[in-house]
Formats: sequence, structure tokens, C-alpha cells
Amino acid sequence: MEKVTAQIEVEAPVRRVYDQWAKLEQLPSFMSMVEEVTRTGEDVTHWVVRVAGVRREFDARVTEMVPNERISWASIAEEMHAGTVRFVPIDAERTRVAVEFGWAPKSFVEKAGAVLHLDQGAVESDLKRFKENIEGGRNDRETVEGQDPDFLL
Repeated sequence: MEKVTAQIEVEAPVRRVYDQWAKLEQLPSFMSMVEEVTRTGEDVTHWVVRVAGVRREFDARVTEMVPNERISWASIAEEMHAGTVRFVPIDAERTRVAVEFGWAPKSFVEKAGAVLHLDQGAVESDLKRFKENIEGGRNDRETVEGQDPDFLL
């Protein structure tokens, strides 16, 4: 299984950063390899991703959620994707986002991309796009006032 790790510092409070990431259906807005995430159950989502031009679909279960700290997941049917996103407050207005996941490349093109660390570069670019979005306010919280954003998970 290929391992990818990346982190970035975001100029936003941990609660806002966590809340934005927890909206799993919005991940395609900043994750280049994720085409679609659809909630199919309380803690289950269906993912459509494209890696090196290869389209894959899988279901994943949120295995752990600790508000303002981390979100972990794993694919259900076969071991092909699992990871954790950690949210570490630096101070009241800055948060470190650390992504760590593993995935199983299958096709020749996916394996070649993994050897060239294209997945690493893509995740680093995705984190930069997330930072720009949240710092620019384009993806601010869209929860109904009075509701806990954790209900989204």
C-alpha cells in the first residue's frame, strides 16, 4: 500500500477548519483526484476518484471522528484506501492540517504515478487549495444557526 503524508498551516480557527473538512461531500471542491463523495449511510460514503486517469469507485466508512481533532476513514469492501486528517490548533486563529493515508495502486499507470510520487504532489496541491479556500472565505461554514456541524458526519 502506498503512503502519502502532507501538512499545511491554515489561518483559521480549528473549529472552522474541522467543520469545513467534515463536509465530505464538498471534498471535490479542493481535492483534485476526488470527483464525487455521496453519503449513503450514517457513517458511510460512496467515493468516485480519478487517479492517473483511472476512475475508481469505492465505499468508505468513517472509523473515527473526534471533533476539532481528527477524522479517520477506511474503504469497506477491499483494502484500497484508508487515512486520517488531523487538526492541530497552533493558536486561536491558526490550525495545522495533517493528512496521512494509504492506497493500493492497481493499474500500471497508478503504480507508475505512485513511484513518481504524483499522488504526494497532488495532495500537497490540494492542501494549498483548501488553505486558499478557507482563508479566502469561499467555503465558510454553511450550517443552520444553532445546529452542531458534526451532524454532517
